[in-house]
Formats: sequence, C-alpha cells, structure tokens
Amino acid sequence: MADAPIVVHRPSPTGGRRVTARGQILGLAHSDEDLVEFLRRAGIEDAGPLLDNPRAVTWRGGRAHEYEAKR
Repeated sequence: MADAPIVVHRPSPTGGRRVTARGQILGLAHSDEDLVEFLRRAGIEDAGPLLDNPRAVTWRGGRAHEYEAKR
C-alpha cells in the first residue's frame, strides 16, 4: 500500500535496507531485529506484528524480510 507510514526500501548493493517512517529516515536495517529496534526508537512499541501488515509497512524493491541485494 503506497500510503503505509513505514517504508522499507529496496536492498542496497552493499546490503541492508533504508527504513523511513512518515518520510523520516530511521536507519539502515540489516535484519528484522534492526527494523523493530528502529521502530521502537521512533515510539512504536511491539512493532514485530506490524511488519507483515501492508497498511502499516510497505516493502519496496524486494521480498519482505530479505536484506541482502540479489546478485
């Protein structure tokens, strides 16, 4: 969903995915654990269940939960 407030961008060539929430960059996640921690720091507690909710999170340019670029 394009209007989801959290966006996990495509994997970078060197690994990891940029994470934004409402347009603010939260960091470069290399795992779901990183992603959940970034969201916790942004004030979203217990974010794990949100990761597969398309109304909350958009995964762009790759499969959800994969953080390495395909070769």
